[in-house]
Amino acid sequence: MAFFNSDYLLFFQELAQNNHKEWFDLNRPRYEKNVKVPFRDFTQVAIDTIAKSDPLFKDLLAKDCVFRINRDIRFSKEKIPYKTMCSALISPNGKKSKAINGIYFEFTPEHVRFYGGIYSIEKEDLYAVRAGIVANLKEFTALLEDAEFKKVYGHIRGEKNKIIPPEFREAANDQALIYNKQWYFFVQYPADEILKEDVLNKLIHAYNVAIPIKQFLNQFI
Repeated sequence: MAFFNSDYLLFFQELAQNNHKEWFDLNRPRYEKNVKVPFRDFTQVAIDTIAKSDPLFKDLLAKDCVFRINRDIRFSKEKIPYKTMCSALISPNGKKSKAINGIYFEFTPEHVRFYGGIYSIEKEDLYAVRAGIVANLKEFTALLEDAEFKKVYGHIRGEKNKIIPPEFREAANDQALIYNKQWYFFVQYPADEILKEDVLNKLIHAYNVAIPIKQFLNQFI
């Protein structure tokens, strides 16, 4: 089934040119009908589909996973009030989760993206992940070289530290990702992918392909 119509994309294209409260309030009924409700419904169906194979997601609700469209401008120099996309994190504790066994996705007027991996991590967990990679270097490399992972995601991304603890440096000569302080990956599709009936299948496939590498990373946190 198709969850969205073309006004989802058009709404955000117009919002980008009129990003202020007056325009948004005038178009709020349109936002509710063609953006907020369809995205919430899509997210809930995705949750329910994932929950069929993983009971950790069984009682999860879309409202706990979908991020607000309002930007937090309290400490930002850029005072634009609204995001020009919808996004959600399907993870056991929703958008507040620190686990990495879920999937983050964003539907913008420019692209559709499905993300996995580690984007933010505490200092102690960062050390633990690096230690885990060093201790299981062959397994980690095999996961990165998996044909389906490479086909869907390509490679792991993320910011790096220039200096790492000395006990990791020798292994880092063989695996540069040990320098990372983020280990995330994403697959991107054209924005109009959301208008097609198989966008849910693409999300579920992206989620499933990432399971082995997410389980590997998650065991150290």
